[in-house]
Amino acid sequence: MQDDLTLIIDDAQQTMQKAIAHLEAELLKIRAGKASPNMVDSIHVEYYGSPTPLSQVANITAPDARTITIQPWEKNMLQPIERAIIASNIGLNPQNDGMIIRLFLPPMTEERRKELVKKVNGEGEQGKIAIRSIRRDAIEDIKKLQKDGLSEDEARDGENNVQVMTDKFILLVDKHCQQKEKEIMSI
Repeated sequence: MQDDLTLIIDDAQQTMQKAIAHLEAELLKIRAGKASPNMVDSIHVEYYGSPTPLSQVANITAPDARTITIQPWEKNMLQPIERAIIASNIGLNPQNDGMIIRLFLPPMTEERRKELVKKVNGEGEQGKIAIRSIRRDAIEDIKKLQKDGLSEDEARDGENNVQVMTDKFILLVDKHCQQKEKEIMSI
């Protein structure tokens, strides 16, 4: 029984770490005034009939703080890449010169910064929801173990461990969101 309890807690911790990793990946996509190749990571392009990540069909660079350049490895991929960028709804218009696609990032206004902070807080809230859901599942599993013969004290200790771990990960979500908010609001 004790091994099962340890397994439940370890599994919950690993899943919470995955939730934090997902949050970090989502926060990287939110631009903070500076161009980054990570901003187009989520874009998939039709490549010979199958959706393929943009990074696998083109070279993506950020030559300066306001520009992202996308150079396809095959010239015939310019149009599909351009269509994928427009369809991705990232708020950038691709400029195609027949060889390379450039994305110019407009300077950030105060209103746009506040919008991005709201988006960051939304992502943070999604992360917290995921972590709380993991906590709920772990506690349910512990209660099932208790019905199967785990002592009440061990079950309570297990639930307390899960709660302490949840609090730790929620603080981590808040910390990530605060850092990103500071990054966005600094001019």
